[in-house]
Amino acid sequence: MNQRGVTLWFTGLSGAGKTTISSAVAEELRSRQCKLEVLDGDIVRQNLTKGLGFSKEDRDENIRRIGFVSHLLTRNGVIVIVSAISPYREIREEVRGRIGDFVEVYVNAPLEVCEARDVKGLYKKARAGEIKQFTGIDDPYEPPLNPEIECRTDQETLEESKAKVLKYLETSGYLTV
Repeated sequence: MNQRGVTLWFTGLSGAGKTTISSAVAEELRSRQCKLEVLDGDIVRQNLTKGLGFSKEDRDENIRRIGFVSHLLTRNGVIVIVSAISPYREIREEVRGRIGDFVEVYVNAPLEVCEARDVKGLYKKARAGEIKQFTGIDDPYEPPLNPEIECRTDQETLEESKAKVLKYLETSGYLTV
């Protein structure tokens, strides 16, 4: 398996399926002996961006930091899988410009579906006013205008979403067998 460095940037609402799909893609790429790193938004916040809040400025800084690490890895031939809500279009485009080899994967599910899947109870807390600035409730999510890949998790299976991502990597020359 030959590969080129690329950042797969999974964006979407909480509960849309970003971590689920990105984990399945990572598992498949590992089975193909690919060099990869996974940067999950929750884990990054605990380690790399601890101390940042959820204001627009802090969210943008969080994405910039994830983007910086992704850029370093991508330019060194690593496939980087980022799973982060990244609600603002402008900062996603800024990071795309810095990284270059950037594939935006819009994990799209209606808000009602995301709320129904809410295993952490975050939407319930946001609706009750216990969590402020929650994306999709009292803070905006700006969907990508032209993502390279869109996974409609309310309409397709995990296997179908994973296959879309892998096929894109192969047809775009990021993976060659």
